[in-house]
Amino acid sequence: MLLNNENASGSTTGASHLVEKKYLVPFILITSLFFLWGLIHNINPILIAHLRKTFQLTNLQSALVDSAVYIAYFLMAIPAGMVMKKAGYKTGVLAGLFAFAVGVFLFIPAANTHLYIFFLAALFIIASGLTFLETAANPYATILGPVETATQRLNLAQSFNGLAAFIAPLLGKFFILSDKSKEDIAAMSDNVRQAFVESEAAAVKTPFLILGGILVVIGIIFTLVKLPEVKSENDDAAPQKNFFAALKHRHLRMAVITQFFYVGAQVCVGSFFIVFASHTASISDKEAATYLSVYGLLFMLGRFVGTWLMKYIKDHKLLALYGLANIALVLVAIFGNGIVTIYALIGIGFFMSIMFPTIFALGLTGLGADTKAGSSLIIMAIVGGAILPPVLGYISDVTGNIQWGYIVPLVCFIVIYLFGKSGYKPS
Repeated sequence: MLLNNENASGSTTGASHLVEKKYLVPFILITSLFFLWGLIHNINPILIAHLRKTFQLTNLQSALVDSAVYIAYFLMAIPAGMVMKKAGYKTGVLAGLFAFAVGVFLFIPAANTHLYIFFLAALFIIASGLTFLETAANPYATILGPVETATQRLNLAQSFNGLAAFIAPLLGKFFILSDKSKEDIAAMSDNVRQAFVESEAAAVKTPFLILGGILVVIGIIFTLVKLPEVKSENDDAAPQKNFFAALKHRHLRMAVITQFFYVGAQVCVGSFFIVFASHTASISDKEAATYLSVYGLLFMLGRFVGTWLMKYIKDHKLLALYGLANIALVLVAIFGNGIVTIYALIGIGFFMSIMFPTIFALGLTGLGADTKAGSSLIIMAIVGGAILPPVLGYISDVTGNIQWGYIVPLVCFIVIYLFGKSGYKPS
């Protein structure tokens, strides 16, 4: 069995450490990937606010940034799984890093053309690379140590995704966002507006050029370092003939559905954070970016705290408790006023922290030879980040109040609570 759900969080008996010493270097390298894709996911709220102003977009149109990213997960997850089944985890990582770097460098010509559609295309290619990385890194992190601590180990690796959630908004605040409001830009003359659009589009060049260089260096390191192809106990068993046959496992089906709603909730809350804060508290985008960084900090701390709590509380119980907490906080965000609504969103970041890795690990419990297929299917569920944010944007545009759009993450957290309560149980 790849994971042991009852021991993964309720007890540490028989596990003296999270990572076996012989796998320490591979685990560190894999963990670096969690940080890198965290930068992209958490720069998206900055890009949405930035491109929304620059190109004078509605909430629904700006949500296409997320759609371009997360639809790639749906389209590329099965190809990524097939590559890993045939060539192993390392090949999947290298393929992901290559596509990631290509997409990042494409931001340069996208900025030069000043066309919104080109930014979306570059983001789609980036996300295709991230699909390979996440399909490889998430299950790989779970098997680099004792089965009893697999969920804790994945949460630890995902904590560095949280570190990126803290850093990315600060980078966006200082290197991408401007002080101009959407109304200021609309009031400009045509010539002035065109010059402004050109300068704003160019603002993304430097940070993405630096990130591309880092990805090239990381890719070279992964090429040179031996990455062991670790197997679970049942890997030698005959896998299902196709990926979707793995859905015979009830808890995997439930995990796929729950992950769809979780990613939708995370993207809705994070991507519209700046727009929401500007609306409800009447603050500038740069001020909102500071609060977004605090949101990322709480997200990161939540991962470390959650990893520690899982020594004493079963993972599914902690997931259900965090789901209830976020239901309450979303209600505050919807019906509250002023700065308290921003504090509610920041609190949501803390309680969302453990959700993705915990749902992922619970869904892979006991899959054996179907683990890689199960991983691909759960990664496909990330398409929730493409589908649900436009729903939030549409509700916001129709009602004229972005707070009503947060009914979408409210529904999502109810689904997550139900999964933690009973949906996680293997058939």
